[in-house]
Amino acid sequence: MDQFQSIFNNVITYGVSAGWNIIGAIVIYVVGRYLIKLAMRLTQNVLNKRNVEASVKSFLLSLINITLTILLIVAIAARLGIETTSFAALLASAGVAIGMAMSGNLNNLAGGLIILLLKPFKVGDFIEGQGQMGTVKAIQIFHTIITTPDNKEVFIPNGALSSGCVTNYTINPTRRLEWIVGVEYDENFDKVEAVIKGLIAEDSRILQDPAPFVALHELADSSVNVVIRCWVNGADYWDVNFDMNKRIYAAFNKEGISFPFPQLTVHQG
Repeated sequence: MDQFQSIFNNVITYGVSAGWNIIGAIVIYVVGRYLIKLAMRLTQNVLNKRNVEASVKSFLLSLINITLTILLIVAIAARLGIETTSFAALLASAGVAIGMAMSGNLNNLAGGLIILLLKPFKVGDFIEGQGQMGTVKAIQIFHTIITTPDNKEVFIPNGALSSGCVTNYTINPTRRLEWIVGVEYDENFDKVEAVIKGLIAEDSRILQDPAPFVALHELADSSVNVVIRCWVNGADYWDVNFDMNKRIYAAFNKEGISFPFPQLTVHQG
C-alpha cells in the first residue's frame, strides 16, 4: 500500500510539473507569436520609411520571420524540459543529412541573394523564365512568386531563375512592335505603304524616334508580306498592338486592299 501511495504521489508530482511546463510552453508560444508579428510590423514600417526596394523588403521579411520562428521553437523546447544543449547537439549531428536534403534550398537561398544583388528583375516587373510568364509579386528567400496574366500564382525556385534564362519585358521604358501583313500579288505596294503610314501617323502613342519602319518583307507562296515596325512606351504595348490589327483590317477593307488566302494552281497537260 505504501509503495502504491509513493507511485501515485510521484505520478501526481510529475503530472503537475508537466502541466506547468505545458502551460508555460503555450504561454511562450502565444507571446512569441505576438512578438514575432510585432517585430515584423515594426521592421516593415522601418523599411517602408527608408523606401527600401520591394524585392529586398520581401526577402528580408521572409528571412526574419523564419529566424524568429526557429528561436521560438527552441524556447518552447527548453520550457518543455528538452535540454537545449542536447537539442543543439541533435541539430549539429543531423547537420550533414539536413544539408544534403536541403542542398536545393541552399542553392535557392544563394540564388535569391544573387537576384537581389544583380537585380535582373524586381517586384512589379513582367518576366518570363523557366517556362512561366507573369508579374513578379515577391522575391522570397527560396522562391520568386509571379502572378500570371490569368491570375495564377507561380512559385519559381530562385536557384533556377538566377542561373537560367530570364526575359524582363518591363526593364526598359520602350518596346518595339512588329506586324507582318499579307496582301494579294496584284495589289499596289505604294498604296499599301501609304495606308499603313497614315494609320501610324494618326496614332499618337506610336513614337517617332526611333522612326516607324514599313517595308516589303517577303514574296511568299500566296501573298506579298509587308513588315511594320514601330516603337511604343511599354505601358501602351498591348493596346497599340490590338488596335493596329483592327485599324489595318478596317482600312484595307475600306481602300479595297485584298487579303490573300492559300491558293494552288493546277496545270493540266
